[in-house]
Amino acid sequence: MDRKTQERIKALMREKFAVVPYDENWPARYAEEELRLKRLLPRHLVQRITHIGSTAVPGLSGKSIIDVQVEVTDLEVVREEYAPQLEAEGYEYIWRPSIGESAPFYAWFIRRGSDGQRTHHVHVVQPDKASADRIIFRNYLRRHPEEAKAYEALKLELLRRYPKNRAAYTMNKGEFVADVLVKARREKPQK
Repeated sequence: MDRKTQERIKALMREKFAVVPYDENWPARYAEEELRLKRLLPRHLVQRITHIGSTAVPGLSGKSIIDVQVEVTDLEVVREEYAPQLEAEGYEYIWRPSIGESAPFYAWFIRRGSDGQRTHHVHVVQPDKASADRIIFRNYLRRHPEEAKAYEALKLELLRRYPKNRAAYTMNKGEFVADVLVKARREKPQK
């Protein structure tokens, strides 16, 4: 990762954030973004668009940023052809690593409101275990409200401990997420 991208990510990680109560408008905001992305990205490239993150779990508090995962057949095509088009539509674009500072990389797009606050994170990825895990985690929290409440309590505690450190906030959720994924994989398949 080049120095400019590292600095840009560091600056983004220093932006103020808050965890707010669940907003009944989050699903509609996701649906609008999904339609927008379907208009901007070619059907042959997109395999699946899905709502992930806390805003995708009814009743769960979260950052008021709609997380969208777009699984595509070819990230290089996104990077070379569609990233400039999405930037022209007002998205910020970062070619970033999934974890740390090395591969695998993915295309991350940020949309902001007129006030400059983030409204959407669009994670464009090729399908893999990590993209599947995000959906498994979301679905488990949807089926288990008590786990969603425990996750909410953890997030609020982490926000209290790391109010200006997104990286620490995110990193310290990792053990909880890993435990939920183990539980989800042990659970009987849902019909």
